[in-house]
Amino acid sequence: MKYFLDSAKLDEIQYAYKTFGIDGVTTNPRHIMLSGKPFMIAITDIANWIKEEGLEGIDRFPVSVEINPHLDDADEMIEMAKKVAALSPNFAIKIPCTEAGVTAARKLEQMGIRTNVTLVFSPAQAIFAAKNGSLFVSPFIGWKEANGEDCKEYIKNIVEIYKNYGFYGKTEIICAAIRTPKQIVDCAVAGADIVTTGLAVYQDAMKHAYTHQGLETFINAWDNTITE
Repeated sequence: MKYFLDSAKLDEIQYAYKTFGIDGVTTNPRHIMLSGKPFMIAITDIANWIKEEGLEGIDRFPVSVEINPHLDDADEMIEMAKKVAALSPNFAIKIPCTEAGVTAARKLEQMGIRTNVTLVFSPAQAIFAAKNGSLFVSPFIGWKEANGEDCKEYIKNIVEIYKNYGFYGKTEIICAAIRTPKQIVDCAVAGADIVTTGLAVYQDAMKHAYTHQGLETFINAWDNTITE
């Protein structure tokens, strides 16, 4: 399983890459807002960092960039997507799972511009992304579970459908809106290709009371051992 960071803050991206070895980045309008930078500056800064790190190539370090969510016409989506994609070979364009969105995604893929169909909340929606050849599909987890749904079966069904019809491994499944380490595990068990979440969730996933307890035990033993 690959780990993507859900952020547009360059310092977080750099830290997560050096610390956790993240495999890519996903952004959305909220992340851009939280970065405190204008849209074009935020994504250009990320593109420049990728180049500096020698990570160019969407197969090496993909970055999903969401276009203007006000756009509800496929042709308008395509025009903005072409401008954004031209900034970096690592950019995949996030397109909403709507009729206009999947139309735009299909045409963009035919142009060689990779896409990530996002805001997916059902296996039925996920099929469209794969049929259109999108590089990624992003089924959301946290929002559904916050409303009482158990998402293990939901992700498992998408995985099984993709395997049944030859989509698996061609359109990669990014479990998005991950809120807890348990959700990371659930998605891994279900067979998802990728999880994307914020830095704090990855940091929480590293914590365990027994690890802390064991470390204290070993520190105490070390301090009471003659080491020279």
